[in-house]
Amino acid sequence: MRLLVWQWGRRGAGPRYASALAAGLGRVPGVEALLSLSRQAEILAGAAEGPRCDLPVDTYRGWRDLLLRLPLLPFQVAGLARKIAALRPDAAICAMPAPLDLLMAAALRRARVPYAVVVHDADLHPGDVHALQMVLQRRLVARADAVVALSRHVGDRLCAQGLAARGRLILSEHPPLTFGPLPPPPRAHGGRLRLLCFGRLLPYKGLDLLAAAMAALGPRDDLELRVVGSGPESPVLDALRQLPGVQVENRWVPEAEVADILAWADALVLPYREASQSGVAAAALAAGRFVVATRVGGISEQLAGVALARLVAPEAASLATALAALAGETPAATAEADRWPDISAALARDLAVVLG
Repeated sequence: MRLLVWQWGRRGAGPRYASALAAGLGRVPGVEALLSLSRQAEILAGAAEGPRCDLPVDTYRGWRDLLLRLPLLPFQVAGLARKIAALRPDAAICAMPAPLDLLMAAALRRARVPYAVVVHDADLHPGDVHALQMVLQRRLVARADAVVALSRHVGDRLCAQGLAARGRLILSEHPPLTFGPLPPPPRAHGGRLRLLCFGRLLPYKGLDLLAAAMAALGPRDDLELRVVGSGPESPVLDALRQLPGVQVENRWVPEAEVADILAWADALVLPYREASQSGVAAAALAAGRFVVATRVGGISEQLAGVALARLVAPEAASLATALAALAGETPAATAEADRWPDISAALARDLAVVLG
């Protein structure tokens, strides 16, 4: 079975996840995986050992460039379909939706190649401004031959939306996601506990819970917190900046920096108010970092039974208690085992049944 994995985002976790998914599927006996990324993907820029890209596609360099390209998309379908046909895939899978996926869907239909879509989020998160992207995602999923959910939480929402009829839904999971070599274990630096809150700085991430928890803990010499990611400035970010031992870095983090930021931390804090599942948690586990997360959405499914995880109620007091407990112990930590082989094999089997 030849599977074409595509993800046409420029930056963020999408290209990284697609590359890992293609590599995982490629290790399954009887499966040959091909990869299509945007030529503008950050993961390809200047990477000495970047992923092999079998179908690079010019997408856009920014939103203005995207708007200029939109009227030309219908004229690109035939050429893209010919390139796809030359690769002879039996099926394709969108690893994470991006703005130009309907072009790929049209080209796949022209080439008579069935496709599936991996849905990470079935709904917009509070504070998310990418409403148009959700509209495009739902159109893409509605036309797909199969839909893959990374948690039962997301699968249930897709069914409720009428986007995952019986026989089309495949339940999978989000395995640990590697961003670099395994760093030294937590607490190896010999200093105070290093906490990291990483990712988009939006309301659903529960930054208000984190601020309340840190305020309740008060000044401490046994832990420190970095809040790193990009988002709109807000009163809660200002409140975090005012707390002792807390550093806020509101900025986009390039692909090349992610491994070092994860290596700095001893534990990742995910104080989410709602969530589908978490790519940040997946990256933390792959790096052998502890994860303190609230028990919401698909997070409980993703972290259930994981030795490195500490699940708490979505309230400041429970979060503060868990952080204080982690600071007071030095538990053993090892990176989560590579679960890509099992997850990839199961996904390949399900795709063969649904798309075959």
